[in-house]
Amino acid sequence: MTLTESSLLGAPVELRPLVTRDAAAWREARVRNADWLRPWEPTNPETPLYQSSLGPYVAMVRTMRREARHGLTLPWVVTYDGRFAGQLTIGNIIWGSARSASVGYWIDQEYAGRGVIPTVLAMALDHSFTIVGLHRIEATIRPENRASRRVVEKLGFHDEGVRRRSLHVDGAWRDHICYALTAEDVTTGLMRRWRSAVQASRTKIS
Repeated sequence: MTLTESSLLGAPVELRPLVTRDAAAWREARVRNADWLRPWEPTNPETPLYQSSLGPYVAMVRTMRREARHGLTLPWVVTYDGRFAGQLTIGNIIWGSARSASVGYWIDQEYAGRGVIPTVLAMALDHSFTIVGLHRIEATIRPENRASRRVVEKLGFHDEGVRRRSLHVDGAWRDHICYALTAEDVTTGLMRRWRSAVQASRTKIS
């Protein structure tokens, strides 16, 4: 499902399903933003994070789409004013009595600081809680990544403590703070909360 917020940020912000033809734009953005993303992106200690050839990106898109068909992940492209701006994925979905997942996201540096990521994160979680039927979603973030921590804190995620050396990032095993939200935390909708916060901030500035 494609999710759109047309007016909040002055230009349309959209989450749409990841498709194979996105591989080229994904590669271009990731390679161009390598220095911007490297300190925060999980890596496999045995393989490089950034690939210059198109093949690995096509393979990743196909893998994510296959997992989506099996209900294991929700991979979206983030667009701003119609342009590829990043990616957001609800992944590691566990059904049964847990109904939990984790969320990961990244944005092209060109579009950072405009409120794009908190907007699409709010849309994605509302969809995941109300349409998909998930109950709990986690975001794990390095303590040093203040920008990403501000995103989840603005949206009311709860800080549940540090997971020691939980992910391999930028050449080493790094601590991560676990943030989480449950469906009960946002019964009136996370996008409604975020829209009110943006409008209040604009009123304060004016």
